[in-house]
Amino acid sequence: MSFDPLRHHRRSIRLPGYDYAQAGAYFVTIVTWQRECPLCEIRMGQVILSPVGQVVHREWDRLRSRFPGVGLDEFAIMPNHIHGIVVIHDRCRGAAGFYEDHDPERVPLRPYRNSIANVIPGSLGAVVRAFKSSTTYRYHRMRFSSGSPLWQRNYHEHIIRDEAEWERICQYIRENPAQWENDRENPDQYPV
Repeated sequence: MSFDPLRHHRRSIRLPGYDYAQAGAYFVTIVTWQRECPLCEIRMGQVILSPVGQVVHREWDRLRSRFPGVGLDEFAIMPNHIHGIVVIHDRCRGAAGFYEDHDPERVPLRPYRNSIANVIPGSLGAVVRAFKSSTTYRYHRMRFSSGSPLWQRNYHEHIIRDEAEWERICQYIRENPAQWENDRENPDQYPV
C-alpha cells in the first residue's frame, strides 16, 4: 500500500489554536507501549514500584530542575500509565543552559534541542517529550538493550480551567490506585 497523506495523516488531539506554552495547569496521562504493565503492581490499593517505575518516578521529579518555569502537582504511577498535573508558570524555554545533573550515578542526557516535531520550548509538549525521552533512555540502559518503546506515541492532556476542576482531578489521581481493579486500562479486567 502506498503512502496517502490524506489517509495516513496523524490528526492532532490538541485543542486547535491553544498555546500550550502559556501559563496554565494541565492534567496529563501517558500510556505504556501496548498497554503492557512494567511500571508497578497494585496490591490492596497500594502501589509497589518496579525498577522501571522507580526510574519513571525519579525522572518525573527531575522535570522541576530541567524546566525551571514548570511545577508539578499530584502524580500517580499505575501499572501501564501515569497521571500527573503539570503547571506552566511562565514561558520558560526548556532545559538548555539551565539544567545540570551532578549525580555521578547518571549518564547525562543530551542537551535539550527543539529540532524535532515543531515542539515549542517550555510548552507542555516539550515537557512531556523530555520526560518520555529520559525515561525511555534509562529504561533501555537498565535492560542493556534498545529498540522496544516504553511509551505509546502521544499523550492525553486536559486543560484545568478552575480550582474545583483541579480538586476533582487531584482526588481522581490520588484514588486511582484503589480503583485499579475496575480501571479500563487494566488488562486483567478488560483484555484486548
